[in-house]
Amino acid sequence: MEDVSLRWIVTLALAVALSCGPVAGQQATDDIAPELTTDLSARSADPGVRAAQHAKAQGRALRAANWMISAAHPEAVRAGADILRQGGTAADAMVSVQAVLGLVEPQSSGLGGGGFLLYFDAALGEVFSLDGRETAPMDATPRLFQNATGEPLGFFDAVVGGLSVGVPGTPALMRGAHDRWGRLPWARLLAPAIDLGEDGFAVSARLAAMVAADADRLAVHADTAAYFLPGGAPIGEGDRLTNTAYAETLRTLAEKGVSSFYDGKIGRDIARAVQNAKRPGLLSEWDLRNYTIKERAPVCVDVSEHAICGMGPPSSGGIAVAQILGMLAEVAHATEDNSDVGHLTRLGSISRLVFADRGRYVADSDYHPVPVEGLLDATYLADRAGSVLDDRALEEIAPGKPVFDHSFNMADHVGRSLPSTTHISIVDQYGNALSLTSSIENAFGSRVMAGGFLLNNQLTDFSFRAHRDGVAIANRVEPGKRPRSSMAPTIVLRKGKPVLVIGSPGGSRIIGYVAEAVWRYLNGMDLQKAVSLPHAINRFGTYDIERGSAAEGIAAALNERGFPTNITDLNSGLHAVAITPEGLIGAADPRREGVAYGE
Repeated sequence: MEDVSLRWIVTLALAVALSCGPVAGQQATDDIAPELTTDLSARSADPGVRAAQHAKAQGRALRAANWMISAAHPEAVRAGADILRQGGTAADAMVSVQAVLGLVEPQSSGLGGGGFLLYFDAALGEVFSLDGRETAPMDATPRLFQNATGEPLGFFDAVVGGLSVGVPGTPALMRGAHDRWGRLPWARLLAPAIDLGEDGFAVSARLAAMVAADADRLAVHADTAAYFLPGGAPIGEGDRLTNTAYAETLRTLAEKGVSSFYDGKIGRDIARAVQNAKRPGLLSEWDLRNYTIKERAPVCVDVSEHAICGMGPPSSGGIAVAQILGMLAEVAHATEDNSDVGHLTRLGSISRLVFADRGRYVADSDYHPVPVEGLLDATYLADRAGSVLDDRALEEIAPGKPVFDHSFNMADHVGRSLPSTTHISIVDQYGNALSLTSSIENAFGSRVMAGGFLLNNQLTDFSFRAHRDGVAIANRVEPGKRPRSSMAPTIVLRKGKPVLVIGSPGGSRIIGYVAEAVWRYLNGMDLQKAVSLPHAINRFGTYDIERGSAAEGIAAALNERGFPTNITDLNSGLHAVAITPEGLIGAADPRREGVAYGE
């Protein structure tokens, strides 16, 4: 692939050492990032992981011969590394990693949330995808987030409390992956998180900052306040925090299986917590008993001898990342302007076209037909890319007309989301590759706790309005439906073999973060630089430019090209593993406390 973006990347190379933005007011989102981007306050007892933390702080990728893991917290990476050393598969290690993340990074993911998983099975030479997204209660209606007059609720009015809670999918997803691809005993995989919950862990700078920023909302429910605000004061960096309730929940899952989560005391406690929350929700024991993960077909598009594979509906992430990369490849061969500003001008317009398609067409395909093949068709992408200009932003942006055998009479999504998500990338000694993005949606989810873990607010990913001008919105609330997501776990293949495993948190900006990093890497960029360098993200017209980075210097030129710009904190959490002829390369985003480690 011709490199049209490396000059822009090289220009901004000095920003590898990013300064992260301060905590802003009381809005708790995963855009909060303490100054200490590589959180050495959460040092692992594993000397190898400590060395990996220092390598990341110096901007160096990690190399290994046999296996590699990149995840959002050193303690989680240590747990996964122990499993891989014991001969576990990528699926085995994921179970341990996710269980620990739910303890040490509770604001982002956990048993009370959901996720999407891509898995390359080396023995079969095939990519599989599992949908562990939350579902709406069967009593939910399209007016779930509307007041008595039919107007949408305020966002946090909808988020905080039981109304926003969907049936958690993470426990079923963990067990489903283990049943398909695991080798080690299930109980052994949960033991590290159980021990850590009972013995305690050091509160990281990031968690402490986010608790302080969200103290008012965390104080709404007594159980949540008692854990995060003991004695009325937020937990602080370096505090030793235990969670025996979480350890007991995991012990029950280890001894009785995941069915105990959905049809047992844990499920009853979840339903009771939701129904007795400040804003009571509709989730019932029946909803929990009837939850199941779903195996979906991954979505893939060919880009310059690579297959970019991601998650299909109800996630928009796989489609959108593939569309962006497919259209970038089209304009890369036809462009006359190879400058930095020219590249970002094209990328900005392409991203806007993709988000227009996303807003119109993508929802849970079990409830609403989605033109996946049409949206990824090479001719369609070439036609859409043909309208993109080198020298200025497109003035008119509208959804396209992909080939589809259903009605196009759909309205655009109305709503917003704030991110709280995590990502895990693993390659094991057997050649299997795993990419998992999981979430509880907003930071600290619904702020409702049960069994030692936070419950999601994923139902606010639905459109708060059911229709617009009499036309139905695809992503409206419906009973049992899964809300649209932007999570974009990605596996890149070349000649049928994985060459890159990647993903990120970040709400709807996930799409831009992942597409940007994949594009950089496929154009020859060092993997650590590809995930570290500054972000410029466009979704709906305004270019978000990363605060405190060299990218700020290009904002004026983008303004002249017709793009409004917004200088803001863009705290992605990219975690990536590359598979090369020389071995494995791991990288972790310097904006967060994660680390890559392998042997």
